[in-house]
Amino acid sequence: MMSVATVSPILHNIDNLVGFLKRGRGQQDSDYSHLELIERRKRRNIIETTTNEEARFADEEKSRSSGVRFGYLHKGLGLNHDEIDRLRNDNTNILLLHHKKLHLVLDLDHALLNSTFLDNMSPDEQYLKTQTQSDHSLQHVHIVNTPGTQLMTKFRPYIMTFLMQASQMFELSIYTMGSRDYALEMAKLLDPRNQIFGGRVISRSESTKEDRKGLDVLLARDSAVLILDDTKDVWTVDNQDNVIIMPRYHFFRSSCQQFGLSSKPYSELKTDECDRYGGAYLANVLQLLRHVHSIFFNEVEIQGWDLIDRDVRLVLKILQKEVLKGCKIVFSHVFPSNVQADTHPLWKMAEQLGAICSTQVDPTVTHVVAADARTQKSRWAVEEGKFLVNPQWIHTANFMWQKQPEDSFPCHYQH
Repeated sequence: MMSVATVSPILHNIDNLVGFLKRGRGQQDSDYSHLELIERRKRRNIIETTTNEEARFADEEKSRSSGVRFGYLHKGLGLNHDEIDRLRNDNTNILLLHHKKLHLVLDLDHALLNSTFLDNMSPDEQYLKTQTQSDHSLQHVHIVNTPGTQLMTKFRPYIMTFLMQASQMFELSIYTMGSRDYALEMAKLLDPRNQIFGGRVISRSESTKEDRKGLDVLLARDSAVLILDDTKDVWTVDNQDNVIIMPRYHFFRSSCQQFGLSSKPYSELKTDECDRYGGAYLANVLQLLRHVHSIFFNEVEIQGWDLIDRDVRLVLKILQKEVLKGCKIVFSHVFPSNVQADTHPLWKMAEQLGAICSTQVDPTVTHVVAADARTQKSRWAVEEGKFLVNPQWIHTANFMWQKQPEDSFPCHYQH
């Protein structure tokens, strides 16, 4: 099995990275000793920026806007834009041409795992503090000590298999809006030998835009990056086409409450997430990633494009358009009366999945999506032998990247 260190020699070893930068700057190895200049600049900056709080804040804002913060690779590392471009191109080209790998950026919370403060656990969750892995069917429950607090973390089912198999097709990185201490603790749990992430753990401290994630802190070309996250909204507009949205993983009660969910959490039910066929959701994501990887590297599928010029975002759009291709959908009492139908997110989602959407019924309509089976269009669907489904049919198709069986999403009478 090939390790990350073998695949990405430029980025995995800081001495290799320093040497690479020196060669690009026309310097010899004797000019510096292990980032000596960077360390000097860092010490000088510490002295200067600790003179008062205003100066420190101004320096942080300048650092954010410059887009050259790569402290997660090596403490104090700063790169100019030419170096960033050179590293991005070289690292991506090595992965594409020599190892048939793309880049995959992974969110943590609600995507790979779910965490809660020990103090916030409900009475029905207290058993998790004392039971061991062998006592019940719930796997990968951990108590984590972070500065000032204790957390309990639950991995999403299938996570370890997912990470190992995904790492054969992608160079993996973590990117969370959590603190750096939290991100590193989670990375240790997920990758105790540091063989999967290779130090590529990015937190909100490294983000160049406040309250937003961006690929500008990743040494990879955007065209070769996929992102797994539970929302697109946290990403900059330029990077939202790279995102594969995952349904949020809510294991603990506090997580359900955070998003206004009234259903009983998995922790209290003493069960865990699975898809409608009884399998793990991450297994479905892995299957999608394999499909994307296969199409990207298959010259027959993308004729006329050199490998280094291909764009994985185009592959995502091609696959997305296939999900509901051939479906013509009419919506019935799904949108608020004051909202124009074709501007509603669900309408747009259906179109992105390849469906044709309409406000009027006709013989070419295949599906009526309704919140109530008593509406006129709902009754028409039944009379004409058309599929009548609830809106979750579209949402699930969007998450699963495949058309769902209509009989699993019946439209009921609303009282």
